[in-house]
Amino acid sequence: MIRKLLFSLFILINGVALGQEDCYLGVGGKDDKTIIEVFQLTEEQTENLRNWSAELDYRNSLLQDQAKALLKKHAQSSPEDLLTMSYQFQDLLDSMRSNMRMIDKRVLSMFNNEQYNLYVQLCNTVTLSPIFTSRPVNEK
Repeated sequence: MIRKLLFSLFILINGVALGQEDCYLGVGGKDDKTIIEVFQLTEEQTENLRNWSAELDYRNSLLQDQAKALLKKHAQSSPEDLLTMSYQFQDLLDSMRSNMRMIDKRVLSMFNNEQYNLYVQLCNTVTLSPIFTSRPVNEK
């Protein structure tokens, strides 16, 4: 009963904390093809996106393995241990989110003005905060 309550509280806190979240592109998942199509990426941009997507998958797979090990280790733990574990689990989730933001910033930095403006417009449409990043001034 206590475990279910702690888990529910953990999920609720995550949902509230993510209320006004950054507008992530979704690099590293099934959205890569959509990103390529919507933003009409060039071949070079597409190659970069695929490479960074693979990097994100690798980075987050390591964190997911740590999360699974953490959950397995605390399968029969006391409520106090579960609370401590929830903070460790939150740190892992924050690291995954940080990885996503880092990769998204890389992708956004290669966008030209038209692509970036479309991104900002789409984010505003769904009331999410665009990720701001510097982009090259010399565009071809």
